Amino acid sequence: MLEDKSQELTPISKLGEFGLIKHLTKNFPIVQSSTKLSVGDDAAVIDAEGKKVVVSTDMLAEGIHFNLGYVPLKHLGYKSVVVNLSDIAAMNATPTQILVSVAVSNRFPVEALEEIYEGIALACNRYKVDLVGGDTTSSKSGLVISVTAIGLENEEQIVKRSGAKPNDLLVVTGDLGGAYLGLQILEREHSVFLANPNMQPEMEGYDYILERQLKPEARTDIKAKLSDLDIRPTSMIDVSDGLASEILHLSDQSKVGFNLYEEKIPMDDLTIQTADELNLNPAMAALNGGEDYELLFTISPNDFDKIKNHPDFTVIGHATENNDGNFLIARGSHQLIPLTAQGWDAFLKRG
Repeated sequence: MLEDKSQELTPISKLGEFGLIKHLTKNFPIVQSSTKLSVGDDAAVIDAEGKKVVVSTDMLAEGIHFNLGYVPLKHLGYKSVVVNLSDIAAMNATPTQILVSVAVSNRFPVEALEEIYEGIALACNRYKVDLVGGDTTSSKSGLVISVTAIGLENEEQIVKRSGAKPNDLLVVTGDLGGAYLGLQILEREHSVFLANPNMQPEMEGYDYILERQLKPEARTDIKAKLSDLDIRPTSMIDVSDGLASEILHLSDQSKVGFNLYEEKIPMDDLTIQTADELNLNPAMAALNGGEDYELLFTISPNDFDKIKNHPDFTVIGHATENNDGNFLIARGSHQLIPLTAQGWDAFLKRG
């Protein structure tokens, strides 16, 4: 769990709750002008500066969302921030502050929490957001991290899930499926280690997909790129639970159907190679794997020429009338396969 186990570890009880919060948050500088009062008072004070406040929250629970057998604590802290900032980016808003709450059992020393907060600090610095509050408490069932992200944006710039119209183009950033394949490699090597602790994990050559799983990035850069292209999405969502699930969310909120072309789904070569190695369909990894944290959005067909050759964007389908339904158009055969949400659901029973 900790990189250096030879050091003497500090029990949390030595600091107490308030001492722990003060210790973990002492090195978080304020960078946002909208942050008027931060950690240390009963509540933070944020000046919305005439803009709308955009708020999202996510919780990561040990054994459900992450396995500490192979997830470094620093990466976990970083990822816990990124998954929340991704939600703010999906509203076409600018993230400005976060609050972090941690429930932790007594098997974790202070040094373990320091590693988590080191990752949180790296994310705050990378995305220029302020840590303005949170909480710590004890847990009898492992580690739980809850992050609330706050963003500010002019009302006319905010993009919801509900604005897509028939004939709008369906566009995704980056590439998909890598995070899921990275998880499969981590699970495979962890199982090998549990069976034989003397076996060295075979991680070489999988760097890109492992990073997609362990240290994802939020696409906060997309807002500026779309603005530069003079494109305002009609609807938008982040790809956290799998492409199919997110398309169905846009369909439900916008009251349209979608046709998705399998051959258009962008995937990295390593994702495809690893899927073949593991005897998996790479398209299914993109459709149902989740945790890619790319942005999925719709644009007017009139904006196609602005976006068609851009390296960050791929047109993967289009919106149809609501009663036409949602379909994957299979590669080669052009068979219409109904889209179903088989992605991540925290309440589904796992095998």
